[in-house]
Amino acid sequence: MTKFAPIERAALADLMVELGPAAPTLCAGWTTRDLAAHLIVRLTRVDAAPGILIPALAPRTKKIQDTVAAQDWDALVSRVRRRPGWMVWGDEAVNGTEYFVHHEDVRRAQPGWRPRQLPRQQAEALWSRVRGQARLALRKTAATVTVTAPGFGSTTAGRGGPAAVNLAGDPAELLLFLLGRQAHAIVELAGPDEITARMRTGRYGI
Repeated sequence: MTKFAPIERAALADLMVELGPAAPTLCAGWTTRDLAAHLIVRLTRVDAAPGILIPALAPRTKKIQDTVAAQDWDALVSRVRRRPGWMVWGDEAVNGTEYFVHHEDVRRAQPGWRPRQLPRQQAEALWSRVRGQARLALRKTAATVTVTAPGFGSTTAGRGGPAAVNLAGDPAELLLFLLGRQAHAIVELAGPDEITARMRTGRYGI
């Protein structure tokens, strides 16, 4: 079984080397340097990682992340490229999606980007994440939302009710949409204008 976490990690590090530390990303306000620091803190600073998800702890996490970001750029990228030793068994489960999304955060923030043609196995792995993320991201949407990836399947999400919305695209595009990258995800979204407009600007995911 192919492991995609190391593939995406290496490709992201290569792209960071190519673009340098000041390139934009889709993470609001973050350059490639900031994103590199985030990835390092997430996996190596147990004391700071909770602030990534818990707002009350975010100031301390930011302080630590800023300190990490101030390091030499080549050293930062080398740390992004290197899998922590303790992740020898859980790398794919923890990082397979994370590094794909952040690789796309860098790719799609650059002029002239194009979607990649992913291996079927990787697309299937992303589709498995889409199903759960759809239920989480769309749980407050006042409609029955049918999420479809042609060739992979469909799932339903939302609060239900008389309104119906259809969201369709490749698994990678759907996942990016449901993780807050709506403006850069190639999907088809159909349904009541008021609901679909909110879905296109909703704050989802990481």
